Amino acid sequence: MKRGAFGIQMHSGWGVLVAVSTAAGLIEILDRRRILTVDPETTGAKQPYHHAATLAPPEPEKHIANCMATSTQLALTALNEVRRELSGRGYQIGGCALLLASGRPLPPLAKILASHPLIHTAEGEFFRQTIRHACEALHIPVTSIRERELDAEAARAFGKGARRMQQNIAGLSSSIGPPWTKDHKNAALAAAVMLAGENTMGTRARRANREMLHTSRES
Repeated sequence: MKRGAFGIQMHSGWGVLVAVSTAAGLIEILDRRRILTVDPETTGAKQPYHHAATLAPPEPEKHIANCMATSTQLALTALNEVRRELSGRGYQIGGCALLLASGRPLPPLAKILASHPLIHTAEGEFFRQTIRHACEALHIPVTSIRERELDAEAARAFGKGARRMQQNIAGLSSSIGPPWTKDHKNAALAAAVMLAGENTMGTRARRANREMLHTSRES
C-alpha cells in the first residue's frame, strides 16, 4: 500500500483534516474535510473550560472529563472513517501531524479557571488532546509541530526543496478547488513534513542495517 499521513489544525469544537501522500518532492491530496469534535446537544461542549468556570466543585472536573470522552469518541469516529476510505483506495495512514499553538504546559485546573487567558489556552489544548487520544486508540503515531515553527520544520525536512513544496501546496487551489484555506495549507505541509521525516528515518535505518550486515560478514 502507498504511505499517507494526516495533517490536522484544530479549533474549538472542530478542525481541518488533510490527508496527503508524497513522492518525488510532490504532494498528493488524498482527502480534506472539516471534522466535528463536539456534541451540539451538550451544554458547554464547545467551550468546556468557559462552562466549567461557572460550576461549583467538583462539577468542573466532571464536566471536562465528560466533554473529553465525548469529543474523543467523535474524533476517533471521524479519523477512522477517513482511514477506512483511504485504505480502500490503497493508502495506509502511517501518522498524524498535529499543529500546536505555543505548547506551554498548563497549571492545575483551579488556576486555569481563575484566568480567562488560560481558559482559552486550555480549550485549544483540550481539542488537540482529543486528536491525540483518538490517534492512540487507532494506533496512529502523532507528530506535534508548533504552527510558528512549521516553515523551519519544512526547511529541515526538504532542504532546498522546501520552497518548492510550499509553492506546490499553495498552488493546489487551482486544481482541487475550494476550500483551500490557510488551515488546509498548513495541515498539508505538516503532514508532508512528517512523511519526509519518516522517510529519512527509514533510509537511516536501512543504511544502518546494511552497515551491520557488512560488519558481520567481515567478522
